[in-house]
Amino acid sequence: MLVVLGLITVVLVLFITELIPIDITALGVMVAVVVLEPWTGVGAVDGVSGFASPATITVLAMFVLSEGVRRTGVLRRVGNAIVEWAQGSFYRQYGALVGLSGTTAGVINNTPVVAMMIPMAVNIARKTSVSPSKLLMPISFASMLGGMLTLIGTSTSILASDVSARLLNHPFSMFEFTALGAVVLGTGLAYLLAVGHRLLPERIKPEEDLTDEFEMSGYLTEVVVADESPLVGTTVRQALAALDLDLDIVQMRREGEAFAAPLGPKQFRAGDVLLLRTSRDDLVELMRTQQLEPVVHARITQEDVEIEQEKEVLIEVVLLSDNPLLGETLRSAGFAQRYDALVLALRRSGKLLYDEIDAMPLQGGDTLLVQASAQALDQFERDRTFVVVQDDDEPAFRRGKLPMALSIIGLVVGLAALEVVPILVSALGGVVAMVATGCVRPNEVYEAVDWSVIVLLAGLIPLGMAMERSGTAAYLAQGVTQWAEGLSPIALLFVFYVFTSIVTQIISNNASVVLMIPMAVEAAELTGSDPFSFVLAVTFAASGALLTPIGYQTNLMVYGPGGYRFTDFLRMGAPLQVLLALATCGGIWMIWGV
Repeated sequence: MLVVLGLITVVLVLFITELIPIDITALGVMVAVVVLEPWTGVGAVDGVSGFASPATITVLAMFVLSEGVRRTGVLRRVGNAIVEWAQGSFYRQYGALVGLSGTTAGVINNTPVVAMMIPMAVNIARKTSVSPSKLLMPISFASMLGGMLTLIGTSTSILASDVSARLLNHPFSMFEFTALGAVVLGTGLAYLLAVGHRLLPERIKPEEDLTDEFEMSGYLTEVVVADESPLVGTTVRQALAALDLDLDIVQMRREGEAFAAPLGPKQFRAGDVLLLRTSRDDLVELMRTQQLEPVVHARITQEDVEIEQEKEVLIEVVLLSDNPLLGETLRSAGFAQRYDALVLALRRSGKLLYDEIDAMPLQGGDTLLVQASAQALDQFERDRTFVVVQDDDEPAFRRGKLPMALSIIGLVVGLAALEVVPILVSALGGVVAMVATGCVRPNEVYEAVDWSVIVLLAGLIPLGMAMERSGTAAYLAQGVTQWAEGLSPIALLFVFYVFTSIVTQIISNNASVVLMIPMAVEAAELTGSDPFSFVLAVTFAASGALLTPIGYQTNLMVYGPGGYRFTDFLRMGAPLQVLLALATCGGIWMIWGV
């Protein structure tokens, strides 16, 4: 038990500090559990069994099924219709967005739901002069709560079902906890509609122009290359290498024609008009040494930065937690060359950053203001590790595939709900059907899967086995029950809910389920309570990481576009967390007993 407890401690430290990515930590856990077999009781076959676990394979299949539905654009169409109906009323628009997010997340993975709703919400905010800060966090929270309506709403529920099957021989059915999920979602929606948005400050002022929103007026300037400038005849690449300044040439205009970055091989000519991104001090130095003359310009706007003939647009792009660029800098990653795009500013933790942004290591949740070509925009939209926060153009959806995609989802859910076949089989069959009917193309299958989640699940499952076989789960449960001696079963249930909800703010929700369910089952058996009720309490608590932006992927997705600070999640989420604890534990007591 000491060996396993030591391993758990190391895992928790690595999850909290994120010294290395959590999926790589999970792989390390798998190796450690197998190497320490004499103490953990988990051999090589069991150690890698997480990759063959029904939970892991089902989660993988659900990513592809969600992608098939997303590609039809159904959520965008429904959302646009609802928003059109609610036009002119903040409360109707707000309620429509929150309600749509909560209800659809029960059958479509909540990550793509939020990814599609961010540009919709931001676009509405700009058109109605409402701060996007008022809309985005409630959308994320609603999607989390809606994910608890069905078994397939979140990967957490699917993993919990697998653990419950192993410990209690009681996997979750498709709609096993839908009644409880409806209570939780109803409680959450009532709070969000009545109170939630009032607790959120306007971190971002409602602006239609991105240069205003990112306060670029002090960093974008137009200058003219004078006849006597030493830049004349040199290339942009040579000039940028020779000048030791924080400088980007965003655009070059010559004889009525505009050219966008990257401009490396282009030679400067006298009379060229340059749009520069640089600080005031560096601009003064540049004008003095390179003989550049300022252009009298009232204000640089988004229209000035964009180039219609080259389809260059200004967009916001959010980096998700599994983006391969994290830890890299824009310079080391070769961002401009890799994506044919130029980063003008960066928003992080509610702060706007401009100086030396090429040298800053990128973090999950960073929002980049990017000048992008049409090709770059398409690349960002296809890569699910980015979220493009813009809604000016309708993406190319496969609208004709909508009936087929919805039919496949309905069949997958129906077969599993009627227990004709296990959810694993119906989900894999649904993947084959999605590809066979063209809802998802073969090359999109692997892109649709969040492989970090798959590796995380596979790596943590052996740790749960080690907790059970070594007696660690029983030992910890006994400690909890002794500490809580004298408490009623419903009070003990509440203790496990609260403790799990705290743990899941710090480590991943899936890790919380693996660590807490074995303890909860043991504690229930020691006190003569219903173990399944305790499994449900832990599952629901692990799916409600409301207090931090890093506790859940959808929170991180809205962190940058909403301009939120870390404490905003605590202000908005803490009262809701208390309400959900009461609603969930009360609901379990009423429906299943304790």
